[in-house]
Amino acid sequence: MSRPFPDHPMLSGLWAPWPMEGEIHDLPVVGEIPRDLHGTLYRNGPNPQFAPRGDYHFFTGDGMVHAFRIEDGKCHYRNRWVRTPKFELERDAGEALFAAFAGPDENDPRARGVRMGPSNTNIVWHAGRLLALVEGGLAPVELDPDSLETLGVWNFEGALRQPIDPGVADALGIDAPDGTVDGAFTAHPKIDPETGEMLAFGYDALPPYLVYRAADADGKLVRNEEITVPFPSMVHDFITTPEHVIFPIFPATLRVERAARGESVLGWEPDLGTHVGVMPRDGGNEDVVWFETDPCFAFHAMNAHTDGRRVVAEMAQYARVPVGGAGEDIEFAPAHLVRWTLDLDAGTLKQEPLDDRALEFPRLDERRTGHAYRFGYAAGEGRTASTLPLLGTNAVLRYEVASGVCESHDLGASDASGEPIFVPRSENAAEGEGVLLAVVYRGEENRSDLLVLDAENVSGEPLATVRLPHRVPGGFHGNWRPGR
Repeated sequence: MSRPFPDHPMLSGLWAPWPMEGEIHDLPVVGEIPRDLHGTLYRNGPNPQFAPRGDYHFFTGDGMVHAFRIEDGKCHYRNRWVRTPKFELERDAGEALFAAFAGPDENDPRARGVRMGPSNTNIVWHAGRLLALVEGGLAPVELDPDSLETLGVWNFEGALRQPIDPGVADALGIDAPDGTVDGAFTAHPKIDPETGEMLAFGYDALPPYLVYRAADADGKLVRNEEITVPFPSMVHDFITTPEHVIFPIFPATLRVERAARGESVLGWEPDLGTHVGVMPRDGGNEDVVWFETDPCFAFHAMNAHTDGRRVVAEMAQYARVPVGGAGEDIEFAPAHLVRWTLDLDAGTLKQEPLDDRALEFPRLDERRTGHAYRFGYAAGEGRTASTLPLLGTNAVLRYEVASGVCESHDLGASDASGEPIFVPRSENAAEGEGVLLAVVYRGEENRSDLLVLDAENVSGEPLATVRLPHRVPGGFHGNWRPGR
């Protein structure tokens, strides 16, 4: 018999686990879903199936994918857990076997040989495959796009495999009988809107600390370029343009010696500062130009573009990494929108605050990925202070990027918006002409809605509110797949 979940801020309210998989046909709609909106919104997030072993952080919860299929003005819903090796092992055991952010000695002996990756962070459609993603030591996991059934780990037909020292594998409790393991793969790849390439990277606490990866439009992994970094760091996201690839190395360090002492592998070392590497898209490690700036942290970039010999990027920037090590109590300060300008000739990095309101999960019209763009979107702080703990994103935001002027669709004080996803009105629609889709938690009712907002009138009434009878647990990222 499984144990009840403990009283924990990341296991209650919006973030409380949801124990059921299922589907709902033809959800109730208030308003009208545009008839030309046809496709599926996929959203991934943490939803642990068992009470945690030791402490818990939602970065380690089992991935659950939620799919909203929209056609003919109707919306149908389905959800399923991602059946990772971790999930299947714990399902058979009937309890959690892995300890969050701890060394392998803290895991149950039955977990030995299996990597923890929960595939709970993002979900992307590329080259005919639906891939659930998590950073760290697990390759993407492929799902059936209709049933959400797990099809298996996708390591690009073996191209993601890399050597591992047998002693290291044994110390980490990883099975590597052939001397290789799947290399790390980011949860934040970028799809080039012109070429269809998927640009990605992987980071690790063990060498190689950072690897740039790229898959062509057919899904073949064609690049695995090791990048020499100042120190091993948590690199949640990166930035790309048609001309450049940008690697932000924040002082959120990864130290295996900490893990060996039974501490969190992740730590904050602000004296190291922030280092940002800019590599020509067609170049390699030897071509990376490094910039230095004050310590800071960003989980997510909104976008970037190249302007002559300058690279300009908009970031959701924190003063420090908002994650503590095991037992570390930190004072949380939210992220704000900041513009970085990296001058390749002058060797300077300029930071310019664009807005003082809290925000997270920045997005854009993905057809402008890597190019100059007019509009950005995010979940953020509304005019009324949020009463929810943790993120407190009780508004959907639309930015005029050049000026930083923000338009807000405010929710209730006890409501929370997830990441807003832009869907163009048509393939040839101008930038920003379309809708925003956001999964919203209704705190007073303890259930969720899917909002369909006019992206050109974000502060106005929703075009449609799709009402769910239950709560979709708090999550991270999603993407839209047109058609079907």
